[in-house]
Amino acid sequence: SRMVPTARARAMVSPVRHALGGFQRCLSEEGGFDASEAERTFVLGLRDGLEGQLLPALMSQFMDEAPGVKLQSLTVSRRQMATELASGRLDLACDVMLALPEAIEHQAVLHGPLVVMMRDSHPLAEGMDLPAYLAAQHVLVSSRREGPGLEDFGLARQGYRRHIRLRCQHYQAALSTVQQTDLLLTMPASLAGQLRRQGLVLKPFPGELPGLEMHLYWHRDQSADPAHSWLRQQVLAQLQTMQNEIELSAPSL
Repeated sequence: SRMVPTARARAMVSPVRHALGGFQRCLSEEGGFDASEAERTFVLGLRDGLEGQLLPALMSQFMDEAPGVKLQSLTVSRRQMATELASGRLDLACDVMLALPEAIEHQAVLHGPLVVMMRDSHPLAEGMDLPAYLAAQHVLVSSRREGPGLEDFGLARQGYRRHIRLRCQHYQAALSTVQQTDLLLTMPASLAGQLRRQGLVLKPFPGELPGLEMHLYWHRDQSADPAHSWLRQQVLAQLQTMQNEIELSAPSL
């Protein structure tokens, strides 16, 4: 059997985290944070598609500017995100808008429409309306064992349902499948540009669904810590670059 924290232990996480955070801030504020000299590991909670875009950009910058800074990327359950941030096991997380405790601060970072990826020989490559989209077969990328995707919630509110033929964990697997079959992949425009492959075409989502908004999350006890502030600035700058690319590419969809 494995050990699990008691309710009392979980209740102690935030006060202990606050005390440790204050001690860490005193140390870092005393000498500031010099990325070129720092030896530190930061832990990020990232979903599959975003990980492949954000990590290369960050590491390209850190290789020279912050040679002693290491990054770890983890998939964190949305139910555990607040606990992981409060405990300090996680520094930042990027995910959809979530209902989290007040101690978890957040900032909207990415917003864009949904798009549909298909192979260039697909019957719908020349044009697609909503009935044709719903009649097609689809692949859903999700880390969960079951349950609808975000776009399925939106479709259900309008009385629609699509046929999920394949459910997989990673966008690379989904894209490889789409290259070889007539399955459709619906995804955020924020991911589609970087993941697009030869032989695939990108189409606007044919219905009326809100775009997907991503938020960056961190614990408020970290807000004033110089090292953590530096990390947030680097991550936010890269996400802003991604958002600019989304806005530039939108008219061409």
